Amino acid sequence: MGHAFESSDEVELAGVTPEQVWEAIATGPGLDSWFMGGNEVEPGTAVRQAFGGYEPSHPVTAWEPGKRLAYGGDQAPDGRFVAYEFLIEGRDRGSTVLRMVTSGFLPGDDWADEFEAMRVGGEMFRWTLVTYLRHFTARTARPITAFGPPVDDWPATWTGLGRRLGLDRAPRTGDEVTLDGVPGTVYFANSQTAGVRTSDAMYRFFRGRPGGLVAMHHVFAGDDRDERTWVDWLTDLS
Repeated sequence: MGHAFESSDEVELAGVTPEQVWEAIATGPGLDSWFMGGNEVEPGTAVRQAFGGYEPSHPVTAWEPGKRLAYGGDQAPDGRFVAYEFLIEGRDRGSTVLRMVTSGFLPGDDWADEFEAMRVGGEMFRWTLVTYLRHFTARTARPITAFGPPVDDWPATWTGLGRRLGLDRAPRTGDEVTLDGVPGTVYFANSQTAGVRTSDAMYRFFRGRPGGLVAMHHVFAGDDRDERTWVDWLTDLS
């Protein structure tokens, strides 16, 4: 059976130039500052990632600096693929409109759970990019990825995350919080993800597959904690 999908989002970025958007989506340091894992871009050829033991290489299918980037789309033997496209349009008064499109195909009869995880994770990635462009443009982050233990009770885990942020419930978009003594704002949250922006970092928490808590942070300055430290942090939370 399987499922074909496509999602599209458009956002206007005041005070952000097309060149700044391009730097964020089409360079390794730019992607390191908001996406996932470590990234390398061979201009016009490929986008390569390293996330845990997953190291895909996505062929570039469109490369128009400052205007359009598309990559991915290679099909696996079972028909699986994911493709990404970014369309950039400069506007008057120094603003830029960015359109982000994700499409693909998930094979098998059990595609629904994977699609839901991709959908809610994709929302977080898109809002992290927007948050980066609005608050951290031209700064380069150190990406941190940490995998916590399996979680049996997700509602309790999200409530526990909220308590670590100074809340009495799971985090919601717009909450003003404190993460380990540092004030921040929940810039996006949904049923499986939560992201906190401080003055020098974006801290993100994901419900991973097949059932562990994952941290995917971007630190610009002031926090020298390594992946091992964050594994312990996630373990204490779970």
